[in-house]
Amino acid sequence: MKTCFVFPGQGSQYQGMGKDLYEASKEVRDLFQLASDRCHIDTKALLFEGTDEELKATDKAQLAITLHNIAAAVYLRSVGIEADIVAGHSLGEFAALTYAGVLDYEAVFPLVQNRGLLMAKASENIDKSNGAPGMAAVIGLDPDVLASELLTANIEGLYVANFNSPKQLVLSGTAEGITKGQSFCKDLGARRYLPLKVSGPFHSPLMSEAASDFEAYIKDINFKDPNLSLYSNVTGAKIEKGSEAKDLAVKQIVSSVQWVKEEQAILNEGINRIVEVGPGSVLSGLWKAFNSDIKCHLAGTVESVMNIQE
Repeated sequence: MKTCFVFPGQGSQYQGMGKDLYEASKEVRDLFQLASDRCHIDTKALLFEGTDEELKATDKAQLAITLHNIAAAVYLRSVGIEADIVAGHSLGEFAALTYAGVLDYEAVFPLVQNRGLLMAKASENIDKSNGAPGMAAVIGLDPDVLASELLTANIEGLYVANFNSPKQLVLSGTAEGITKGQSFCKDLGARRYLPLKVSGPFHSPLMSEAASDFEAYIKDINFKDPNLSLYSNVTGAKIEKGSEAKDLAVKQIVSSVQWVKEEQAILNEGINRIVEVGPGSVLSGLWKAFNSDIKCHLAGTVESVMNIQE
């Protein structure tokens, strides 16, 4: 059976995440301890007892979600479920890079913690005189058509952030850009325009400060060549070399997430099973909107992993 693991990103976190995996597996407990030591934070307290506000803070959210993603993958491997192909949505790409051997455990946890800090700093430095920047999901329009219309309209401060599914596009922008985008999308016939609860305009040129600082931070970190099929948010294509993965990790901060292209490429590899590895079920929903013939299994808890085995 050819299996693909997909790892979720920010927005999927919740209090208590990973607790049952921690209790069930010494390997997971060791992973938590490593993350705590490397990041100088009590990861047990963060994931199991962190408040909603703490888990929404970008630096803490990025560490918590990545730890849960990798812990779930470790647990899956312990029961004999492994991936042939991996991809991650936004932040989730760093768990995919780790599973594919590009990054090691010692590097990835402080890396995502610092990535979150740099993104939070860049968001704080954006002009907020007209309101806070953010993101919004557009539902009910063809994403490619909408992206083309937005390119023609050239609305200042508004960018395409995520090609999430054949039915959903996510925009990033300044407060003014997001407001103008709502009117623009409604006029085109969008069914829904949903502002997202995020702390910045991610995957847009507005995050260029974070990308520059992140490039400097990872300069001396070794990105090895992947040891299995690994796909990129930036290109939607397979990543062949560690040097390419390093370059794309920087570009990802300011580039659109090409998730639909990744899903198609994964499907083209002839998979029989796809598994969402980590908290929540966002990617399962996006996969269903893309392809309903192959079920996307959940694997964020011990119970959900047991359901895959049955």
